[in-house]
Amino acid sequence: MPQLSRSGLCICTYTDDMSANDGRLHDRPLPGDRQRWFELLDALDLDELTESFMDRVVTVPGYDPAPIPVSELRRTGRNSFTTLIDGLRAGGFDGSVAVSTEVGVSRARAGIPLEALMTAIRHDFTVLWEALTRVATRDDAELVIRHTGDVLSTVDEYVLQVQRAYTAELQRMRAEESSVRQGYIASLFQDVNPTDERLATIASALGIDPTEELIVAASREEDTPDLRVLVSAHESTGGTMFTHHLGGVLIAFASAAGVRRTGIDTRLAEARVGLVTAAGIASLRRLALTARDLAQAITPGETGAMTWSRGWARLAAQALNATGKTVGGDIDEALAACGTAERERLVEATGAYLETGSIGRTAAELYCHRNTVANRLRRFAEVTGVDPTIPAEAARLVVAWA
Repeated sequence: MPQLSRSGLCICTYTDDMSANDGRLHDRPLPGDRQRWFELLDALDLDELTESFMDRVVTVPGYDPAPIPVSELRRTGRNSFTTLIDGLRAGGFDGSVAVSTEVGVSRARAGIPLEALMTAIRHDFTVLWEALTRVATRDDAELVIRHTGDVLSTVDEYVLQVQRAYTAELQRMRAEESSVRQGYIASLFQDVNPTDERLATIASALGIDPTEELIVAASREEDTPDLRVLVSAHESTGGTMFTHHLGGVLIAFASAAGVRRTGIDTRLAEARVGLVTAAGIASLRRLALTARDLAQAITPGETGAMTWSRGWARLAAQALNATGKTVGGDIDEALAACGTAERERLVEATGAYLETGSIGRTAAELYCHRNTVANRLRRFAEVTGVDPTIPAEAARLVVAWA
């Protein structure tokens, strides 16, 4: 029955295991085949095999034009046929064929797609088989058929070894690229005052315009898995997002235009991350620190991104409280002197007014009269000494209650 090999070539084999004298074909070499088989292999012309291969390989998409020098293609092509013929003599490879490694590595480094490489190498079988049938006589027909499986398996093993070498080299290249890229990113966050030249170098290495707008997201450890999912989703749609650990926070940044194009900006807005935009790579480090602080300001149970407009008051409160005097300590003490019911009414009315800036809208929100709201705001000012209708004093309340 037809058999399909790993190399994708189809060949018909015969499974009747009869004696050589019964007139029927065998699918494996016979003891008496060795001498004549070696004579056929000796009759193969390496130069002819190589040129025939070259005629075919330059027509393969990915090799037209040749991504590596033609002389190199010819050299490795000739070495490949030498290796294949040696393998046919020995009955197979030992698994350590140098030329397969060289071909796999060099083609990966040249950027040749794996599919194109496999197509090119499969021409080895066609060229080798056609050459064998040319040097064979009519009397050799059965012998050649008995060795068909050996030819196919030898080429197939060679293809597999090249593929393994190619894949391993590609993985090394990606690891090298990632390592270099991460080095540039790390230096970007470590250097407080990088020069314009240094920034241009880093931007070029990352493949971004130094002045393009960047989206910067930060997540604390417990929220990092969700951010990594978004990074993966962005990259799966063709985007590029860079990451860097800043203490216990994961920073992710990417081109703002690219993020909007893939629709990840909407999902970032719904995630528990600190989220800011940077005007260019020069401000990335500073804005990443801001994104980190915003992420750390998110409280348990909160949803959605902590943006600058949503979280600036919290950051201001943290900075002011770090001086040793809490922003709203005296306000809380003054309100504590009120009864529970009155304190709740005053805080509710004042909080709603700070959100709306309008007595009328506050009254509608609280389902009460405008005069009631005005009276409560006046009473709040009397109790705390802070008038929420005066912008400078209202700002203090906004920060204190952030």
